[in-house]
Amino acid sequence: MLRALLSGLGWRGGIWGCTFSSQQPHLPPARLLNATELVSHWTVVFEKRGIPEARESSEYIVAHVLGAKTFQSLRPGLWTQPLTPGQLQYVQELSSYRLQRMPVQYILGEWDFQGLSLKMAPPVFIPRPETEELVEWVLEEVTQGPHVVGAQGGPLILEVGCGSGAISLSLLSKLPQSRVIAVDKGEAAICLAHENAQRLRLQDRIRIIPFDVTLEGSWAHLLPWGPVDLVVSNPPYVFHRDMEKLAPEILSYEDPLALDGGEEGMDIITHILALAPRLLKDSGSIFLEVDSKHPELVGSWLQSQPDLSLNLVAVRRDFCGRLERPGKTQSPGRFPRMHWVPNTGMNKCRRS
Repeated sequence: MLRALLSGLGWRGGIWGCTFSSQQPHLPPARLLNATELVSHWTVVFEKRGIPEARESSEYIVAHVLGAKTFQSLRPGLWTQPLTPGQLQYVQELSSYRLQRMPVQYILGEWDFQGLSLKMAPPVFIPRPETEELVEWVLEEVTQGPHVVGAQGGPLILEVGCGSGAISLSLLSKLPQSRVIAVDKGEAAICLAHENAQRLRLQDRIRIIPFDVTLEGSWAHLLPWGPVDLVVSNPPYVFHRDMEKLAPEILSYEDPLALDGGEEGMDIITHILALAPRLLKDSGSIFLEVDSKHPELVGSWLQSQPDLSLNLVAVRRDFCGRLERPGKTQSPGRFPRMHWVPNTGMNKCRRS
């Protein structure tokens, strides 16, 4: 699964508005005209240039040009059917972007998350596969916890840092009676989340609001829509010292504010934790996604903030065996639980 992100380039009709050389040094021989041969050709080219997931990249690009999401989903007859000159040129063009280390998600302009096809556009964060596990955990808790019921029969959910809307929209699609308040400080994210909500026809159950969790008193703007049953977030959590170690796809294209969590990766996490008790119902919960080092750091921080009445009660690891970014919090009475999902595991807390 490709997980690279991207930022700062303009979108033009499905192809990014960055420039690349008019020379076409990697055109395949004229006889390489079908999909299978093109995938093999571009896999070799990508491998020679050190492009990660070379075969997957070439398969996604060729499939996209032929109107499919994956190469495997193409009709078998298309694997050996000659491409038109226009299709060959389109493959060449998209592959040229990949040679510049542009992530496939942004080259294609869309990506699937929890069965939803979402538009992707820079500099908005691309949702990772691990975050799908966070959504699944939230769904488990909602369906197994009868106390998580809002005034309209389903939970009211607040997502902090909604990005493309992946988490919010997938929860809305799986919980038909739920409602969501989705906030983000980035204008690009707000616009993209609106567009994805419209595309999926979920706009009537979601409010998408510009919001900076780090601003003092900003939480008051959310009070008219609260209190909420759940707070969910996949915040910036990368340790600042690790930012320079990120892949070129990230360093070259992505907004660092979507990733950099400060010295200990906790800058935004602590703001969310401080915000949540003001907006959560007494039986509310918090789900976060974090780094593997964060459960211990979060536990220590919460001990230093007894007035928040939050307590870490659960941690889960992601499918790679790592903790997921902090994940969830819930609270019976004045004691909500917090489930944490670090990017190497998930955690769970409660509020007292």
